[in-house]
Amino acid sequence: MSEDRQYLRACSLVVGGDGEGLELGELRVTFQIRHADSETPNCADIRVYNLSKSTMTRIQEFSRVVLQAGYQGGLGLIFGGNIRQARRGRSGTETYLDILASDGDRAYNYAVVNATLAAGAKAADQVAQAAAAMAEHGTTTGYVPDLGDAALPRGKVMYGMARKYLRDTAKTTDTSWSIQNGALQLVPVQNYLPGEAVSLTAGTGLVGQPEQTNDGIKVRALINPRFRVGGRIKLDNESIKKYRTDLAYSAANLTPRLDEDGLYRVLAIDWTGDTHGQDWYADLICVGIDDSAPVGSKLMDTNGGR
Repeated sequence: MSEDRQYLRACSLVVGGDGEGLELGELRVTFQIRHADSETPNCADIRVYNLSKSTMTRIQEFSRVVLQAGYQGGLGLIFGGNIRQARRGRSGTETYLDILASDGDRAYNYAVVNATLAAGAKAADQVAQAAAAMAEHGTTTGYVPDLGDAALPRGKVMYGMARKYLRDTAKTTDTSWSIQNGALQLVPVQNYLPGEAVSLTAGTGLVGQPEQTNDGIKVRALINPRFRVGGRIKLDNESIKKYRTDLAYSAANLTPRLDEDGLYRVLAIDWTGDTHGQDWYADLICVGIDDSAPVGSKLMDTNGGR
């Protein structure tokens, strides 16, 4: 995607299963998608307008949905997951189909580890066992950092929900774990995913003024599939509206700091789009590279007590 200009929206919406698929991106599509640095599965609420009855019926038999969005020359994945419900409706003269989908929910809910680790096994070995159990329910393994050399003094039996073992490992290795578009990833709580930071200015998609809040640095931008939970953005700190201290609020000094280099790690992304309307935004919540989720944030306690 051009770093200088964004124009001519692009959208691809594919629903499918068992080797079949339908492309619906040429129709009017609206969506609201939530991605967050938490173990709770991400979700998507997608609406497609004016489908034929036969197409609606086919979609209700499918199990997967993949949504790509952006601009011409910069289309990219912003959601891939399992269809949980497809529901018909009507608004005035228009018909629509609502698709409710979840990312990694089957692995989260059903993946069970049943393995034995020998003495000397490391945190990475425990993650590998949990990842293998989740793979049986459709996930892949994404980024996993170096989790250290601490070794088990004796053998360990692993039997139980994969998510519990990931949660325990996240606590002991100071990382967070989540499933992002079908890929299990772990990210150090004071570090970030590999890759270049997305520079955001008024000329590269920044909308309005970023704001420093108790929940983090809130940023609105035009949709850019390069945004990733755990990835980085770069802001001009002078463009950020500073937090106004509330003298009656004793925790005001816990407001996320501004990063000296203007680099911020993305904790959450809310994608909102309408291919035939005004909405085409990504709302980000970020913190400085050396900060963790703010005290009181909804993300604080969803990854091993962060």
